Amino acid sequence: MSERINARLSQPLAEFVDRMVGEAGLYETPSEYVRDLIRRDMERRDGQFVQEAILAGYRDLAAGRVFASSGDFKADMAVLDRKEADGWQ
Repeated sequence: MSERINARLSQPLAEFVDRMVGEAGLYETPSEYVRDLIRRDMERRDGQFVQEAILAGYRDLAAGRVFASSGDFKADMAVLDRKEADGWQ
């Protein structure tokens, strides 16, 4: 299922889109260009989320907020909850 979106563009933006579309541009239609922009933004935001999660893991490691995994996810989550409740003491 698709959704239709209409947008008004200022003259400079419309001219830029015109340059990006058609025989001289990279895209065949304005819609193709807009879809590509949205996909790229989604990928960038997803990458940003992953990068923030990795940095949070490094911060936990540097602060000593680590423990050896038992290999049992539920048991490890219980340990994590206890450690967080105790302020990692």
